[in-house]
Amino acid sequence: MAADHRTDLFTDYRLDARTYDEMFLPDHTPRAHYRGMVERLISYKPGELEYRQSASDLTFLNQGITFTVYGDDQGTERTFPFDLLPRIITHDEWETVEKGLTQRIIALNLFLHDIYHEGLIFRDKVVPYELIASSRHYRREMRGIDVPRGVYVSICGTDLVRLEDGRFYVLEDNLRVPSGVSYMLANRQVAKNVFPHLFSNYGVRPVDQYGQALLRTLRSLAPQVDDLTIVLLTPGVYNSAYYEHTFLARLMGIQLVEGRDLLTHDGRVYMRTTSGLKRVDVIYRRIDDDFLDPLAFRPDSTLGVNGLFNAYRAGSVVLANSVGTGIADDKAVYAYVPAIIRYYLNEEPILGNVETYLLEDERQRAHVLSNLDKLVVKAVGESGGYGMLIGPHSTKAEQDAFARQIAANPRNYIAQPTLSLSTAPCFIDGKIVARHVDLRPYILYGDRVTIVPGGLTRVALREGSLVVNSSQGGGSKDTWVLYE
Repeated sequence: MAADHRTDLFTDYRLDARTYDEMFLPDHTPRAHYRGMVERLISYKPGELEYRQSASDLTFLNQGITFTVYGDDQGTERTFPFDLLPRIITHDEWETVEKGLTQRIIALNLFLHDIYHEGLIFRDKVVPYELIASSRHYRREMRGIDVPRGVYVSICGTDLVRLEDGRFYVLEDNLRVPSGVSYMLANRQVAKNVFPHLFSNYGVRPVDQYGQALLRTLRSLAPQVDDLTIVLLTPGVYNSAYYEHTFLARLMGIQLVEGRDLLTHDGRVYMRTTSGLKRVDVIYRRIDDDFLDPLAFRPDSTLGVNGLFNAYRAGSVVLANSVGTGIADDKAVYAYVPAIIRYYLNEEPILGNVETYLLEDERQRAHVLSNLDKLVVKAVGESGGYGMLIGPHSTKAEQDAFARQIAANPRNYIAQPTLSLSTAPCFIDGKIVARHVDLRPYILYGDRVTIVPGGLTRVALREGSLVVNSSQGGGSKDTWVLYE
């Protein structure tokens, strides 16, 4: 019975010789850290996994764990797609990831301080000044401004992919207003409820301390005052990540505010309350630079606070993340991060970058234009899977359209090889199948670097798809980092 059930469960699980599979070795033998899960799966009675998947879906629905898709005729609010089967990472693998991410966030903060102060990296011709000056995320208004502890990026979500050699590589850095951590925490809670015995026996490191770690990080950036007030600034209920904003504010026990709830007076920021104005010391902002302050940036913004940037510049309020961090999000700047690490830390990068073509370079641009059907092209300032061409899955018309866009504005695009992202087990339509995944760990940086052991494993739920973004039909699963 068990053998037949096992055959039924894994009959559609296909391995690709060019792709690293998280669960199976090339000969279909389970990897050591997945054996316990495979044994448990084949011990379940027929229909039991379907029941557990239904229970998890119902939990997400009842708790209102949603995200928003803009421009979708079927309605914007969606329950976040959750896959039942956890992705498991060994202790040693995570140790390398943790060291690499720590190295990266320290170097990127040194880089941001330098480009807004002395600009030594330009003088030494490691990064071209024109690359930075031409980025729409570069804020000249930040020149010469000292930020608390020199930390520009205190909250970061870095996207990692595991490639054919079994190693993790950085795909991109998300340094402005990284999202998704609430789904990491929700996934863990649901997984513990759905697989209580499996979870308790596996030696999984916890992630539920993230809220306290985030609050401690925000506190560490503020002046040492007895009655510290921290708020989370949201664009409002129509934002795609509004569920996450409410979740994190509640988790930390701080006020969730919109721009209309704040005002500035005499260079300080205040929150309107039923008992009068209350001074605000730290703002965890989930609003992009452009919309933060109509007096400093976009005058048509209705989301921000008049005078907020002046208060920030004067040092009377802390913003996390700092204004101007988006320059290190630029996908063209990404290509220089290994050199940035070597320059500021005198160390070799622990986590490698993916090969990247910069299209302002005539030779690289010619190569990319000749191989659009094989490469992935990305707009440097976009996220969420938008502004992207996946060559092997594109039409000739789409390739021609991108060729015209590249010719018109080569600085706005980069290209990378089409990567064979690792695959992990997913439970879909009653079968366990392989789907491509990535990993977004969350890094906090205040008086120290803190990385909770895990992250958001995003899944390309469609067979053969490489796009994991929820806005493009992807989902997620829990990530188990093991103690040993």
